Amino acid sequence: MSADKISDSTLQRLRNASQALLRLHKTLLAYERQAYERAGGRIINNYQFLQLVMRDRWFAWLHHLSKLVAQIDEMLDAKEPPLESDAAALIDQARFLLIPSESGDEFQRKYFASLQQSPDVVLAHSKVVKLLGKSRSEVH
Repeated sequence: MSADKISDSTLQRLRNASQALLRLHKTLLAYERQAYERAGGRIINNYQFLQLVMRDRWFAWLHHLSKLVAQIDEMLDAKEPPLESDAAALIDQARFLLIPSESGDEFQRKYFASLQQSPDVVLAHSKVVKLLGKSRSEVH
């Protein structure tokens, strides 16, 4: 067995992380939709909402999370199994992205605010963080 061949436990952790990150993304979209509608009026249908999510600055901060989910899914769907180090790097990237901060970058600030205002976001966040576990540097 190659030293960097992905372990079954890491592969399962990556799958679980993808699902949990997707649920978190969906929860954040619902939270942002409500805020958008309070500020600018009702979104009339899902097509309009999709267009806003893809193009409106209001939702742009969420693109970081959607790109990460896409990267994980591409890794899981690849013909060749991912390397342990590549999978661990994506898990670390997810862990780093989900550090809320009042004074961080745009994603961190908006993520911090959503955690302060939405119990649903808090629950989704805690599930993801639990699945991601400790970073390699925290374990050693």
